[in-house]
Amino acid sequence: MQTVPKLLLQDTRRKILDLLKKKGPQTVQALSRVLGITSMGVRQQLNALERDGLIRYRVEPRGLGRPGYVYMLTGLGDELFPRTYPQFAGSVLETVKLLDGEEGIERIFAKRTDLVQQQYEKRMAGKDLERQVQELAHIRTEEGYMAEWEKVNQDTFLLRENNCAICEVARQCIQACSYELALFQRVLPGANVTRESHILQGDGACTYRIRRKRGAPARTTKARSR
Repeated sequence: MQTVPKLLLQDTRRKILDLLKKKGPQTVQALSRVLGITSMGVRQQLNALERDGLIRYRVEPRGLGRPGYVYMLTGLGDELFPRTYPQFAGSVLETVKLLDGEEGIERIFAKRTDLVQQQYEKRMAGKDLERQVQELAHIRTEEGYMAEWEKVNQDTFLLRENNCAICEVARQCIQACSYELALFQRVLPGANVTRESHILQGDGACTYRIRRKRGAPARTTKARSR
């Protein structure tokens, strides 16, 4: 039996995603007509896309006949298409700067830091310093920073971010980097945090050294619920 080359499969899947984006939900039969391949071939590609979380389907009743399946993009599939989030964010900050000057920019980053701090603290509460650093690395990875952590000794840790998820914004507003350092210090009150390398300065990663403060407890007691 002749097999379809892998490259062709990938190309067909991309065409299916494009069609679902441009034309909205589609049936197997409709996709088959447009793509010029068999319904079985379309189903194979749809199964792969569904397995990857890029599409989903809904069942639509059709009178007395068998129900039909209509396929559409998921949120993850929709994110494959071009976005201009960094450019938009940069434009907004530039507008704020024109209207309110540097003070306006400072207020935005200060408020954002307050909000993010609350989110981080909910996940880091009740943990000792080592587990806090570990959780912080998990959070930052979820946010796109490709973070890793390393235990140097009982009182010292390294947090390394291999990607800057806000690079375009940080290039326009260096305050972004200053507030991120301040954020780490605030969510790790039992430690001193210093930045040792910086992507915007040409380094391969942003690296932070986290040292337990003298007299800070090695473990944190979880607060009792009232």
